[in-house]
Amino acid sequence: MTKFSDIKGFAFDLDGVIADTARFHGQAWHQTADEVGTPWTPELAEGLKGISRMDSLQMILDHGPKTRTYTVDEKEMLAEKKNKNYQALIATLTPNDILPGMADFIQSAVAKGYQLSVASASKNAPMILEHLGLTRYFVGIVDPATLHAGKPDPEIFTRAAEILQLQPSQVIGLEDSAAGIRSINGAGEVSLGIGEQSVLQEATLNFATTVEVSLTAIEQAMTD
Repeated sequence: MTKFSDIKGFAFDLDGVIADTARFHGQAWHQTADEVGTPWTPELAEGLKGISRMDSLQMILDHGPKTRTYTVDEKEMLAEKKNKNYQALIATLTPNDILPGMADFIQSAVAKGYQLSVASASKNAPMILEHLGLTRYFVGIVDPATLHAGKPDPEIFTRAAEILQLQPSQVIGLEDSAAGIRSINGAGEVSLGIGEQSVLQEATLNFATTVEVSLTAIEQAMTD
């Protein structure tokens, strides 16, 4: 069992953990779903969390009418259109959009000597961190374009630990999706889920909201 004293770094998902850019993803994917005739449901919206752009598009197509088959080029065009819609939305982000408590947690973790990295499926993570004013706190960001597989595969969180030059057992991964929690667990890191425990039941640690996340609270949860 990993002890809090073993932890030297944190690997953050971005959407829904540092900022609520998930709502922008939802808006942009909803537009895509409408375009291809897929009914937009809460279950579909939840299933898209934490997975790559092309995997998300495929899920939308799989849930839609089976009246036609999309070519690779058509899928790429749909994904690019979604991304342009999403980028227009995230361009409006400011530090005020950081989720409650997260700025304090990030700043306090760095002040205490912890190393931080980002393990997000979003290729727009550098742009988002810049708009939020948080870039300087992170050692690095995993480039999802270099990965062989997306979440729930553990590769992204394995790479996040490598960026920090830490062993997986020295890292806590923060996620708000079930796919992300499985990715963290598969990488051999401590998983910290933010959100409904019923959805994130595989998480080692669970906090209902970002405002509850602090070094003190994590240490307490790991010693209970």
